[in-house]
Amino acid sequence: MGIYDLTATLLDGTPKQLSDYRGKVLLIVNVASGCGLTPQYAGLEALYRRHQDKGLVVLGFPSNQFAQETGDAAQIQDFCTRNYGVSFPLFDKVEVNGANTHPLFAYLKAQLPGFLGSQDVKWNFTKFLVDWNGTPRRRYGPVEMPELIEGDIVAMLRDCPAPEQPTAEASAPGGR
Repeated sequence: MGIYDLTATLLDGTPKQLSDYRGKVLLIVNVASGCGLTPQYAGLEALYRRHQDKGLVVLGFPSNQFAQETGDAAQIQDFCTRNYGVSFPLFDKVEVNGANTHPLFAYLKAQLPGFLGSQDVKWNFTKFLVDWNGTPRRRYGPVEMPELIEGDIVAMLRDCPAPEQPTAEASAPGGR
């Protein structure tokens, strides 16, 4: 199993195949509206706006695992849009630890254990950087600010192969 075999539900209730992000660099973050680290939404949005045209997608996964995301989907969307102008994809609330851990976070934690090999997500705004092939490459703790990890993102984007362009023959009517 890999990241592209998984599905998550967007905040509006639409199922989203993570394979739709194939070829993109992903920054996957568990987020919360009532956390002392909530201002990181601004940094995440800034990263997304600066690098989305180069292939970065930030994926936000609200979680009430730490009792800091008590709102429903509409309240979360309103909060993020009104306060931080969030335009990156936000998903339905998930659990990041325990028996009901969302499969995406179970996969990420198994691939990239935390401090001293612990697999638990310690707090909101833990970040996972995933390369264009869907391989988890780096895990960042909650206090590692988005602007401080930008260099890793830029390096990964720079190393990302350019998307294949259709040949004239393949794109012509009746082509392959």
